[in-house]
Amino acid sequence: MTSSARRSPRSIFLGPSAAVLVLAAAGCSLSDAQPSVPVPSPAAEAAAYCEALHEELPEKILDLERSDPSPDSELTAGWGDGAIVLRCGVPRPVRMDDPQSEGVEADGVQWMLEEPEGSGPRFTTTYRKAYVEVTLDSTYAHDITPLASFAGPVSKTVPGKF
Repeated sequence: MTSSARRSPRSIFLGPSAAVLVLAAAGCSLSDAQPSVPVPSPAAEAAAYCEALHEELPEKILDLERSDPSPDSELTAGWGDGAIVLRCGVPRPVRMDDPQSEGVEADGVQWMLEEPEGSGPRFTTTYRKAYVEVTLDSTYAHDITPLASFAGPVSKTVPGKF
C-alpha cells in the first residue's frame, strides 16, 4: 500500500467529521440567536421611566411580532427579529445640538432623525426626561409608520422635559 493510500481513509474520516462539527456549531449558534443590541446605562431616574415604558410596549408592530434582542433587558425591545429595535435611556445624541437636524412628529411625540451610513433610519425622542431610540431596518427607510406604535407608551411613561 502506498503512503497516499494509507492517508485516504483517515482523510475521509476526519473531513466529514470536521464538516459535521462546523455545521452543527453554526446551526446551533445561528438558528435561535436574537440580534445583539448594546444596553444603555441611564441614570436611575431615566431607568425608572424606561422600565415603565417596557411594560407598555406593544407585542406587535405592523405585522411584526415582538422578539426582544439579547442580552435580555428592560432597556431594550425588538420586533421582527431586529427589523425594529428600541433602546431606552440612551445618551442625548450630539446631533440634537445641530439646528439643521431633521425631526418628525408621530402622534404627539417628537423624534429626531439620523440616517447612519449602511443601515436604516434611527429616531430619538426629543423633549423627554429619558431618550428613547428606535432603529428601523432599511425596509422602513422612508416610512415612519412604526413610530406611531410608540407614541402612546412613550407619552404615558416618559414625561416631557418642559
